[in-house]
Amino acid sequence: MTTTISTFESILNHTHSGLRWVALILLILAIFYAFTAKKFEKKHKMITLFAMVTLHLQFVIGIVQYFLSEKVTFAAGWMKNPLHRFYGMEHLIGMLLAIVLITIGYSKSKRKENDADKFKTIRLFYLIGFILILLFIPWPFRINLGGGWF
Repeated sequence: MTTTISTFESILNHTHSGLRWVALILLILAIFYAFTAKKFEKKHKMITLFAMVTLHLQFVIGIVQYFLSEKVTFAAGWMKNPLHRFYGMEHLIGMLLAIVLITIGYSKSKRKENDADKFKTIRLFYLIGFILILLFIPWPFRINLGGGWF
């Protein structure tokens, strides 16, 4: 049973880590087009939609990991441990905030009448969300978080 759970956790961890790159690339594309494109075309709508959907999928996988991971514990003194505080609170809140902002940006942009307003909304919400995501990813260079490139 323990081997099955650890295998499942390993699959979730690799999926979550790998899908991060897909989400980041889609966000970069959506933001790039929001700054450079003049006419809001179907490809722009699809990229912004896929970026948002990928982030929602990341969130679902992350929530499952949240309840399975040994990195999340609420034992006495967990807030004093940088690893437990990061995964138990900081990562979750930062990513949730980013996903909410990106979702709001997508929804608001759909209601805009002209292309310039659609792109302006995407620029604002997706860029802030992207910055938050970069801040709350457990990058390998962040000491004591146990993150990796993949």
